[in-house]
Amino acid sequence: MNKTATRAYAATEWITRFAYVNLLWIGFSILGLVVFGFFPATISMFAITRKWAMGETDIPIFQTFLNTYKSEFIKSNCLGAIIVIILGLIVFNLVLIQNMGNGFFEVIQIPIYMFMFAAGLTILFMFSVYVHYELTLLQIIKNSFLMMIIHPIENLVIISGLAAVFFVVKFVPGLGFFFAGSISAAIVMATCYLVFKKVDKRKQLIT
Repeated sequence: MNKTATRAYAATEWITRFAYVNLLWIGFSILGLVVFGFFPATISMFAITRKWAMGETDIPIFQTFLNTYKSEFIKSNCLGAIIVIILGLIVFNLVLIQNMGNGFFEVIQIPIYMFMFAAGLTILFMFSVYVHYELTLLQIIKNSFLMMIIHPIENLVIISGLAAVFFVVKFVPGLGFFFAGSISAAIVMATCYLVFKKVDKRKQLIT
């Protein structure tokens, strides 16, 4: 088998893996009636992409996904409840901004936007921190926020990667069903894994 054929086979294999994980994510989210299934399924997806980021590419995908889904069902939904509250605050702030008049409220728009930006990035870090470290929910939130604050370059990489996924899916909507979740998780997890190696080296983790 020549190099071109080998690369084509490898590319096809990875495309299949990402599509498979994305379908598992959607399927198990529905299995938990979405409300209770989304966060366990998302954590399971991040657990898979974490293994890939660490070089463990031959793991049994379905079994790993299923085991994580079952073992982390309650804890991941607790994290999900916290994330929903944070997202609720973001929505509230957006509504507040839309209804602001002149004067004082215009002055506080910048801090509000900064809060929403920081909260959104912290949430993205939470999923990766959850699957990589054995921490309490409070420790997950604190460490996610700390990592987000002190690693601006990685933040830009995550934002750029997710923006690219968004625009591709926007112009080719059909790809979203097979790849949007898994590719996004892989981008976030791979970038966060680089952060984790820096953090572990400097022992910056808050416990």
